[in-house]
Amino acid sequence: MDYAVRAIDSSGSIRAFAAVTTRLAGQAAEIHRCSPTGAAALGRSLTAAFLMGLMFKNDNNRLTLQIAGGGPLGRIVVVANALGEVKGYADVPQADLPLKPSGKLDVGGLVGKDGCLTVIKDLGLKEPYLGKVELVSGEIAEDMAAYFTYSEQTPSAVALGVLVGTNLSVRASGGYLIQLMPDAGDRKAERIQERLMDIKPVSMLVDEGYSPEGILEHVLQGTDLRFLETKPLKLKCDCSKKRLEEVLISLGKDDIKDMLEKDGKAEVVCHFCNSRYLFNAGELERLLEAAL
Repeated sequence: MDYAVRAIDSSGSIRAFAAVTTRLAGQAAEIHRCSPTGAAALGRSLTAAFLMGLMFKNDNNRLTLQIAGGGPLGRIVVVANALGEVKGYADVPQADLPLKPSGKLDVGGLVGKDGCLTVIKDLGLKEPYLGKVELVSGEIAEDMAAYFTYSEQTPSAVALGVLVGTNLSVRASGGYLIQLMPDAGDRKAERIQERLMDIKPVSMLVDEGYSPEGILEHVLQGTDLRFLETKPLKLKCDCSKKRLEEVLISLGKDDIKDMLEKDGKAEVVCHFCNSRYLFNAGELERLLEAAL
């Protein structure tokens, strides 16, 4: 089962999050017919959004993660909420690149790094919070760490990984996020940094059977951890015909008239789940009356 955990150390100076997302990353890759590298990029982004969602205090909070690096994959958009639900897509999920000389997937090359990572948080306030940083590598984990450090002023270590099997399906997916509070101290930061240099990639840990709890205990070996929350995760799109009616109405009368005159119908596809919604002539005429 895909799930995530939230923990702190006994002093409260370290907070940590980890998730196993193999099933949902595989589902997303199938829905969008992703290339191996596209599956890795989208899976990492979904996991990153989940980990951020664990920080929300209210169930109605949600965030949108946008990664636009100018690479062949185009833009990645992921939406997550405090309930452990996520949806996401990439503009060109079938795009791919050759493996790196090391034999690893070239996620950074596919995403690109000529652009920004944008985080939009809807916290139920009058205006949403918006944070933006320039991409560091396009590998997503490093870019997320930069976001937390520069946009939220919280030193963070982020690891995200997706292992694609020889049959081109997602074999393992997961990630972790470790953040130091202001009172952590330099020695604790140095010890964590040294430990991070010695451990395996998180996708390998998941492939070896590590749970989210096991990942944090392994990464933060010797730290007295207290687990605060366990949350199941799932891929869920909240699209509906009613919601897409509103999209068509927002296009305006001229566009709806054009659909009626040319085809007498319209088909709208949800970016997030590829569900198709057909609107016949009568429905378009009704929407035309409602349009501005």
